[in-house]
Amino acid sequence: MEPIKKGLDRVLQGASVVLFALLVVVVVWQVFTRQVLNSPSAWTEELARYTFVWVGLFATALVFSERGHIAVDFVVTKFSTKPRKVVAVVVQLAIIFFALAVLVYGGVRASNGAWNQSLSALPTQVGVMYLAMPITGVLITFYAIYHLQAVLRGAEEAIDTDQDPQMV
Repeated sequence: MEPIKKGLDRVLQGASVVLFALLVVVVVWQVFTRQVLNSPSAWTEELARYTFVWVGLFATALVFSERGHIAVDFVVTKFSTKPRKVVAVVVQLAIIFFALAVLVYGGVRASNGAWNQSLSALPTQVGVMYLAMPITGVLITFYAIYHLQAVLRGAEEAIDTDQDPQMV
């Protein structure tokens, strides 16, 4: 599972960098055409919006890979090892449920519902743009399963103890 995770991490890092660079270029072009040329480009707003969503979702999946998501663990850090492990398992199961129910199932439904809707300024359909949701849901599910099995076999700490001491 580790080689798959590392490969997905590299793909997500690359995709996030490329999408963010694309977003910067598109927004700079949008501002340039509006402010300098006095003729705003019609497609830049739509492309910037969808690129922002895709980079946000892919970067979110990457954060789940690193277990860097927000966690309010003030009480849990006071527990002994076994209850910490139980909480970590419950958290990973909740993440899996959310990713499958909302991102995968909901994303597929949204994408299917909008598959035939054309974007006004781009030569594609809205449904294609919504595919970022189920893709991200599958990635987050994979990472949650990875961390769940790592916590269960003791390869990872139940709670990240490498935090800033003032934050704990």
